[in-house]
Amino acid sequence: MQITATLQIPESELVESFVRASGPGGQNVNKVASAVELRFDIAQSGALPEPLRARLLARRDRRLTADGVLVIQASRFRDQARNREDARERLADIVRAALHVPKKRVATKPTRGSQERRIASKKKRSEHKQGRGKSWSLE
Repeated sequence: MQITATLQIPESELVESFVRASGPGGQNVNKVASAVELRFDIAQSGALPEPLRARLLARRDRRLTADGVLVIQASRFRDQARNREDARERLADIVRAALHVPKKRVATKPTRGSQERRIASKKKRSEHKQGRGKSWSLE
C-alpha cells in the first residue's frame, strides 16, 4: 500500500476482517459482511522508520490498542470493496499526518517593558477595585 512516493506498507502487514455492518440495508444487512476492520501493527512494522513509528505510537488515539495495533473500522458504504478502500485511505491519512515533524518550541522570556506594563495594568485595576465600597458608610 503506497503512502508517499518513498514510503509504502506491505500487504502482509495489514490484517483485514469483514463483519456485518449495523444500520439500514434491508434483508441484505443480515447476509453480507460489508463492514471492514483493518488492523495495522505499528509497533512490529518493519516498513516504518523509527521516528515515524514513535510519533504514531505517541498519539493519543482511541483506535490504538495498548499493544500498538491501529484498528480502523469502516462501514460507511454498503459494499465491501468501497469500505475496504475507505479503511485503507484512512490508514494512509493517519500515517501521512504523522510524517509531519512538529517544530521544537523555543523558550522565550517576556521583555522588561511588557512585564512593567502588565504590573502597571494590574495595579490600576487593583486601585479601581479598591475604590469600590469606600464611599458607602452607615453614618
